Amino acid sequence: MPADPTTPTTRSAPPLAIPDVARLGADVLERVSSVVVGMREPLRIAFATILAGGHVLFEDVPGLGKTLAARSIAAAVGLDFRRLQCTPDLLPSDITGSFVYVPSAADFEFRPGPVFTGLFLADEINRTSPKTQSALLEAMAEGQVSVEGRSFPLPSPFHVVATANPIESEGTYALPEAQLDRFMVRLSVGYPDEEGESRVLLARVARRHEVATVEPVIDAPTLAAMQAGVEVVDVDPDIVEYCVRLAAATRHHRSVEVGASPRGSQGLLLVARALAVLDGRDFVIPDDVKSVAVPVLAHRLTLTVQAWTSGVRAEQVVWEVLNTVAGPPAVGAAQRAEAAGR
Repeated sequence: MPADPTTPTTRSAPPLAIPDVARLGADVLERVSSVVVGMREPLRIAFATILAGGHVLFEDVPGLGKTLAARSIAAAVGLDFRRLQCTPDLLPSDITGSFVYVPSAADFEFRPGPVFTGLFLADEINRTSPKTQSALLEAMAEGQVSVEGRSFPLPSPFHVVATANPIESEGTYALPEAQLDRFMVRLSVGYPDEEGESRVLLARVARRHEVATVEPVIDAPTLAAMQAGVEVVDVDPDIVEYCVRLAAATRHHRSVEVGASPRGSQGLLLVARALAVLDGRDFVIPDDVKSVAVPVLAHRLTLTVQAWTSGVRAEQVVWEVLNTVAGPPAVGAAQRAEAAGR
């Protein structure tokens, strides 16, 4: 929590070289995967989203390690971490903070809420009311909060990781489309296979206590430098056009009432670029875009009533779009790879 929340905390960091970003990224994922078993690909996309400057929503049934994954990523990257358990009686001020009267100063003083941190975990975000959910909109979009007409900058880097339970309806509030759109990706963890579940149980027995901890691999300034390293990577116009065509195809799909906005195509590009850097490449290939299409686009689609009642899922629509929209030619990517090899 900053001592003076009115003072901007944004730091400019010199970019790290791509090999350094890839090496540190592999170390972070290896450290987190040692605690969070069977989630390698979701963790990879979640970390790429953080490198891209975005926010992550884990949506799956309880007991699959969503909260552990968020806490482990925060610890591994050295960010300050705050967790808020969302409940129906939560107020916006419980997130943003509020002005409190201080008798000794005969004035009101702003007391920052838990959102003033590096990584904010909103656990079971769909359990709190839309009014409270909306308290995060400005924080996620602009890196600041406004209270009683005054704006307060948040620390940088700042990221929100939220969890949601899709199978419960009592005492829950579906996230509005505007709130969902602020999350760069929505990830499903899925059940582990038998081998993975056995590793979870054996790890619990081996550590002889409930809480699993992760030691830091990097710190907040290093994460900012890694994010700056991702930002210097250019993208071929063919890849940009491919992202635009994928997003546009969702808007014209027969099962979709409202398709992905330009924020969706931008999310495709940014997360794909971060994945490329994690793989040690300074160029994006079509497979990078395809691997993040469902996490980036599916939660941005509003299905028609007919599709919804027929059991069509947004993920199915995205897969159909991927199968129908032609990818860009691979000549440019191949030439870059050949040049890098030389």
